[in-house]
Amino acid sequence: MYRVLAREDLTPEIHLFRVEAPGVARKAQAGQFVIVRSDEKGERIPLTIADWDEKEGSVTVVFMEVGATTRKLSCVNAGEAILDFVGPLGRPTEIEKFGTVACVAGGFAIATIVPIARAMREAGNRVVSIMGFRTRDLVFWEDRLGSVSDELIVSTDDGSYKRKGLVTEPLKELLQNTRIDRVIAIGPTVMMKFCSLTTKPFHVKTIVSLNPIMVDGTGMCGCCRVSVGEETKFACVDGPDFDGHEVDWDLLMSRQRAYLEEEKEASAFWEAACSGAKNHA
Repeated sequence: MYRVLAREDLTPEIHLFRVEAPGVARKAQAGQFVIVRSDEKGERIPLTIADWDEKEGSVTVVFMEVGATTRKLSCVNAGEAILDFVGPLGRPTEIEKFGTVACVAGGFAIATIVPIARAMREAGNRVVSIMGFRTRDLVFWEDRLGSVSDELIVSTDDGSYKRKGLVTEPLKELLQNTRIDRVIAIGPTVMMKFCSLTTKPFHVKTIVSLNPIMVDGTGMCGCCRVSVGEETKFACVDGPDFDGHEVDWDLLMSRQRAYLEEEKEASAFWEAACSGAKNHA
C-alpha cells in the first residue's frame, strides 16, 4: 500500500497527490510515469510523474477526472492509501543543451511539462514555456512553470485569462521570430498533433508524449501500439516520447476511440453506484 501524504484540488476536477513511494522517488526522471491502482478492484492507469523528492521519498502525480477510474481515485484523501504505485516506467525525456527549447503544454499536462522544463533549464537551455487551458477556471501551476522558465506565455481558448487562442498561435510566432532548437509538446492528442504540424515547416524537432493512449503501461496489452516513422511502436515501453513529425496521428486518434463505449458504460455504472450510496445514506 502507498500512503497519500498530501492532496490538493488544483481545480474542481484536477487533483494532486503526493504519494509516499521512496523506491520510485530514488529513480524518477523527467518524462517518466507510474502505474496506479486505487484498490484490488481498480483499473490500472498510467500517470506521468509531476515531481519527486528523494529525501522525503515522495512522488507527485496530477490527474483529471475523465472516467470511472479517475473519479474513484479522486475519492482518496490524504492519509489514506492506494494499492499500487509502480514505476518509474517509460524512457525519460532526452535532456541536453540544445539552445532554446519551447515547452508547450495543454490542460493538466502542465504538471508533466514542469519537471521537463526544469531539467532543460538546468542543462543550460533557454526555456520558453507556453501553457494553454480552455478557460480561466482550469488554470493552475502558472507560478510553478514560470519559475523554471525564462519566458512564460499563458493562453485560454475563450480569452477569459491572459492571451486568447490556442497554444499553436504563440508557438508559430516564436518559430517565426526566434531561433527555437527543440519543441516539447504535451497535452491532449489533438493539441500535440497540431503543434507538430505547426513546427514541421520550420524543421524544428518536436517531441510529444503519447501517454493518452496507454492502458497497461508494460507493453503486454498491446493497446498503445502506434505508428512512428512507419514502424510499429509501443508508447509505454518505446516511449512515451516520440518525434511528433513521424507519428501517424490519424491512426493514433482512431485507436483512442476503441474503448469509448466501454468507458461510457463504466462511467454510468460509477455514477449509479455513487447515487445509490448517497440515497442509502
